[in-house]
Amino acid sequence: MTITFLGTGTSQGVPVIACNCEVCTSADPRDNRLRTSILIEGEDQVIVIDSGPDFRYQMLRAGVQRLDAIVFTHEHKDHIAGLDDIRAFNYKQQSPIDVYADRRVQEALKREFHYIFADYKYPGIPQLNLHTIGLDPFTIGKIEFIPIEVMHYKLPVLGFRINDFTYITDAKSVSDDEREKIKGSKILVINALQKQYHISHFTLEEAIAFAEEMGAEKTYFTHISHRLGTHQSISAMLPPNIELAHDGLKLVV
Repeated sequence: MTITFLGTGTSQGVPVIACNCEVCTSADPRDNRLRTSILIEGEDQVIVIDSGPDFRYQMLRAGVQRLDAIVFTHEHKDHIAGLDDIRAFNYKQQSPIDVYADRRVQEALKREFHYIFADYKYPGIPQLNLHTIGLDPFTIGKIEFIPIEVMHYKLPVLGFRINDFTYITDAKSVSDDEREKIKGSKILVINALQKQYHISHFTLEEAIAFAEEMGAEKTYFTHISHRLGTHQSISAMLPPNIELAHDGLKLVV
C-alpha cells in the first residue's frame, strides 16, 4: 500500500497573498503546502482522506486517474470544501463515489452541498454513496480502518489506523483509551501547527512529546502552518525519528 501526502498545510494564519515571511517566499518546494490530505493506494482501492479546497489541483498534480472513496475526519471547510470536484471521477468512472463520514459530518455535507442531496437531481451534479462510520472498525475493499477519536478543542475529530500506519490531523488532546489504539504503529502522522500555543492544535513541542510517548518507528508532522518555519530550519530541530511531511511525499506501508 502506498500513501501519498496530497497536502500538508492549513488555512490557519495569515493568507499567503498577504504574507512575506520566509515560508511564503521560500524557493524550497517542501514549503509549498496545500491543505492537508492523503491518498491511499491499495491493491484494489484508491482512497482519499479529506477533500479540502485544494482537492481538484491535488488530484491533478498527483496524476490520480481513479477514485473509489473519500473518508472524512471532520467537517471544517479546509477538509470538505473540495467535495464538489468528485464529479470528474463520476464522469470518468460512470459511477458514484463512496463517502465515509460520521453522522455529524454528514449533516454538514448536506448543508454545504445541499444540491447534491436534493430530491431533484440537477444533471451533472456530484454523485456519491454515503456510508456512516463511528468508532467501530470498517473496511473499504481490503483495507481496514480503525477510527481514533481525538479532540480538536471541543470538536471530536477522527483519525485512522490502517495496519501499522496511523494518521491523525487537527488534534489537541487524545484520551488514554484512544492512545492505546495508536501504540504499536510503525508510522505515525500527527499535526504540528506552530511553535506558539494554540487552542485546538498541537504545537511543535506538544507534537514531539506525543510522538515520543506513542513510540512509532517513524513520525511525520502534517497540518503545518507557515508560522512553524521552513522545512529546512524545523527539520534541524527534530529528533532523528521525526520528520516534517511535505506535499508529494510517498510512503510504502
